[in-house]
Amino acid sequence: MKKEEKPKRINILNRRASHEYAFLVKYDAGMMLQGTEIKSIREGNVNLQDGFCTFHGDGSLWVHNLRIAQYTEGTYNNHEPTRERKLLLNKKELRQLAGKAQEQGLTIIPIRLFVNDRGFAKLEIALAKGKKLYDKREDLKAKDQKREMARAREY
Repeated sequence: MKKEEKPKRINILNRRASHEYAFLVKYDAGMMLQGTEIKSIREGNVNLQDGFCTFHGDGSLWVHNLRIAQYTEGTYNNHEPTRERKLLLNKKELRQLAGKAQEQGLTIIPIRLFVNDRGFAKLEIALAKGKKLYDKREDLKAKDQKREMARAREY
């Protein structure tokens, strides 16, 4: 049997988040997973669209509505797709996030899920502020102008 030369890179993005929110601070957090969840992540069966993070009473950070589909080869030991998962951050980072998250209009959302070089699943989260409609329009205009400039340079 031949081993694969390069393992497939897992990089699942929440594209809607950058349109809906302005990111203030980003963090990389580990996740506590159950048995078949990492196998499902490696297959790319993850949906970050509706995900959000909250603090529980003991000061720990949990991600909600992060959908990791059930593993196709799993048996009765398969995991629940939308269960809450604990995020692993340093105490210093947790304190910073907890203090800032109390402010009005700020939320913590997942941006990207990836597997690092050591094989651990990591979740990139951001402290974000919701955009107004006119902010979204400005971003789209800037994006269109940037695209037009790139096209003009090609010719």
